[in-house]
Amino acid sequence: MPGIRLDIWLWAARFFKTRSLAKQAIEGGRISVDGATVAKASKLVHVGDVLVVQRGEERFELRVLGLDSARGPASVAQALYAETDDGRARREAEVVRRRDERAGYRPPESRPNKKARRLIRALGDIDAM
Repeated sequence: MPGIRLDIWLWAARFFKTRSLAKQAIEGGRISVDGATVAKASKLVHVGDVLVVQRGEERFELRVLGLDSARGPASVAQALYAETDDGRARREAEVVRRRDERAGYRPPESRPNKKARRLIRALGDIDAM
């Protein structure tokens, strides 16, 4: 059964901008294939494998539908995989949770004045100690 290197597949499927970023993610333990964490970028991926890709705060659960070693348009890249329904629901719930956490934040209405800047600098010096 033919396969393709994991770092090349992740790059071709547009999960990472470069192969070196894909390799760093693999070596960092943020990619797993069929439930096992992968340590080497040379791991072969086959059609039907289930991947878990942790990219920043996002976690994708995918099933490999196709193999391609060339990076093409996004429409071609999206045909290489299918996201699982459970994974999509979890990822969307996480996005909603993060958005709700930020809901209480309000940026300042104006720039700090001279007195506020001095206070900010003084507080910054306390944190350095």
